[in-house]
Amino acid sequence: MKSGPWRIVFLGTPQFAVPSLQALVAAGEDVVAVITQPDRPRGRGQKVSPAPVKELALSHGLPVLQPVRLKDPEFVARLQNLSPDLMVATAYGRLLTREMLALPGLGVLNVHASLLPRHRGAAPINWSLIRGDKETGVTIMWMAYELDTGPIFLQKPLPIGPEDNAGTLADQLAAEGGALLVEALDRLRRGEPLKIHQPETGITYAPPLTPEMRLIHWEQAAPLVAGWIRGLDPRPTAYTMWQGTRLRLFGARVEEAGGSQAAPGTALGLAAGRLLVACGEGAVSLKELQLAGHKRLPAEVFLRGHHLLGQVLG
Repeated sequence: MKSGPWRIVFLGTPQFAVPSLQALVAAGEDVVAVITQPDRPRGRGQKVSPAPVKELALSHGLPVLQPVRLKDPEFVARLQNLSPDLMVATAYGRLLTREMLALPGLGVLNVHASLLPRHRGAAPINWSLIRGDKETGVTIMWMAYELDTGPIFLQKPLPIGPEDNAGTLADQLAAEGGALLVEALDRLRRGEPLKIHQPETGITYAPPLTPEMRLIHWEQAAPLVAGWIRGLDPRPTAYTMWQGTRLRLFGARVEEAGGSQAAPGTALGLAAGRLLVACGEGAVSLKELQLAGHKRLPAEVFLRGHHLLGQVLG
């Protein structure tokens, strides 16, 4: 196997992919190009701006490619001229073509934020929380044309803490993904290109989140309600309706001693600065609340200005 740095084409777009690219640069790999999605409107002002991966690539003077169509002949020709040994994808956001997958001599590695075959798909971090998993992790896999079905190279588990949400978990998994990626490249250099076929059992899917999924159904049991809120926290954010307005929910936690005969969705009271809300079974507590068009506030502060206690959310 090669002793020096690999010629690598990196594919990634959001913040989650930044630690993977940082790790490659810090390890002295020869990143010959970075492929990321086209600039698009972002933030409240919807100003067209580059994605985090593009910003990092430009700060290191790396060539950036932003194809609109992956089958565009000009893009394909430029990619072929790069003659990469390896391609690495982390949250690029688009399925690669068969031609791209076949191009690098060593193959294409993907950094995936779950312990495959659990949570194949676009939103593994969110669904690990929604489904109440106690553990998740990072998988370095060899990409195949079918989504997240390729052989496993390396995996590293990560426990999910009771206070974790999609944001905190993404930060942890992104950092672990970068470190595990460097380890995978070191193993490649030593001639250890592991290819472990994914088991046929334990397969679950993590499809993209839809706007309809954001509305909380309080008649569910408390663990399910908390899982949905944590899985959408801080983005795209779960919400409930109150007085005809969306009320966004943050920092959910199951309260073992909670619950009452109150109707699901009833705001029961404050406990240690957190708002208790009745569910179909048990109760959850919320750390912060945000009315549409207003600031996000600690629950205790929110209740000073809004008569919410005793009312039914939904």
